[in-house]
Amino acid sequence: MILLPPSIRLALRTNDAARRVAVRSEQVEPDPLPVLKLFNPIGAATWLATELFEDGDTLFGLADLGFGCPELGCFSLSEIGSVRLPFGLCIERDEGFVGLAPLSRWAALAREGGSILAAQRTLRRQSHELPSGLPPEGAQDDG
Repeated sequence: MILLPPSIRLALRTNDAARRVAVRSEQVEPDPLPVLKLFNPIGAATWLATELFEDGDTLFGLADLGFGCPELGCFSLSEIGSVRLPFGLCIERDEGFVGLAPLSRWAALAREGGSILAAQRTLRRQSHELPSGLPPEGAQDDG
């Protein structure tokens, strides 16, 4: 499985460029939706990424190694990709992943619930509880 297909690589690089522009111009840093979820198929480790740095290897996002303390920070795509698990398994990309909320919201919910998976359950439940016809909190009305 390709962990970082071209479309996701482009989205991650675009988010990194937007952050760098905001920092240079002293604007509020963006709070993008995660665009990549990697996970251990036989364990608790999960990573959400919003940015890919210029080196093409360093990702920024939320890391949860399964110890109950998810953290924001940087992690290496090549290191994650080199992990070899029992039964010939490797770290996988969640092909159906949808960001649902900005990274800051994921981080808050993951810390509260003890894991990225707990945050994902909360966000999915909240997205199903929205009254039909109303946009999610923070959504902009183009009309």
